[in-house]
Amino acid sequence: MHLLHRFTEEEIVSKCKTGSLKYQELLYKQFYGYAMGISARYSLNQDDALEVVNDAFIKVFNNINTYSSDKPFRAWLRTIVVNTAIDRRRKELKHQQNTDIDDAIGVGHAANAIENLNAQDILKLMKQLPQIQLTIFNMYEIDGYNHDEISKILNLPASSSRVYLSRAKEKLRQLITTETHSHG
Repeated sequence: MHLLHRFTEEEIVSKCKTGSLKYQELLYKQFYGYAMGISARYSLNQDDALEVVNDAFIKVFNNINTYSSDKPFRAWLRTIVVNTAIDRRRKELKHQQNTDIDDAIGVGHAANAIENLNAQDILKLMKQLPQIQLTIFNMYEIDGYNHDEISKILNLPASSSRVYLSRAKEKLRQLITTETHSHG
């Protein structure tokens, strides 16, 4: 593990481009936590998150020669992890029913209760969302995709993306309110 501190990120990536297994292991160890953090937001449990991370690193190593140092490696890795997680979700999401905008429920006001929760509490509450809502919430609110992009990636109408996001936010408000009342 001490080898991580002897090499720069650029050196490790450069050696990975030559196919060095030692440096691939170093890269994996250096960015494992970062990738898991991203994957965990899209995954329903630790095993699922680990599988996404491992699949993402396989893609990284298979495509490392396409990485260009003109953008940060973290950003490139993040894109691969998010896309890998979305690909995994897409298989499950396509079997779920799409909902039109006419079926949207009203959205209430944001709860101030979130101030009393830490990041782990919020992630735990997010895991209670239906998969489609969790995925769209992550894509829109955390990863910055717009509804048209989500629509293309998940192959559903943009109006459905808006509905699922609205429902996810409402469900989170309810969960947060319930959580803070039980701790308050």
